[in-house]
Amino acid sequence: MWRTLPFVFLIYSPVYAVPVVPNFTQGSSTSRTETTTNITETIRTTDYGGFQYSVSGSGIQMDGNSISPPITTSNQNINGTTYTWTDLDLNQKPNWTLTNQGAFQFVETYTPSGVQSITDITRTIQSESVTDTTTIFSQ
Repeated sequence: MWRTLPFVFLIYSPVYAVPVVPNFTQGSSTSRTETTTNITETIRTTDYGGFQYSVSGSGIQMDGNSISPPITTSNQNINGTTYTWTDLDLNQKPNWTLTNQGAFQFVETYTPSGVQSITDITRTIQSESVTDTTTIFSQ
């Protein structure tokens, strides 16, 4: 029995907590944040041209009341995009007749409206940001 008695004494002995107090006097902490941003943008510029119609001459006479054809709407599909603008309906332009069977002069010019140019610009903007933070502490 004397052999087990020291173990019984150890089992029933009270346990006390000891407070833990840090014993450092200074220290530091460092963190790093890296951010990368990618922005892709597409810019499309479309330039339109307007129509021009002119008639000049001598020894001619117009049949009707208007010197120019009526205005109509025109459409054009370019690479899946439909563009719309106003134009002249040349199927309804006025007729001209000679007033004198002798000498005459007649000039009719027409420049249609429509898309003159399309410019597509695609660019990618990449920016990077790095933030280093150091914290120093002491007791």
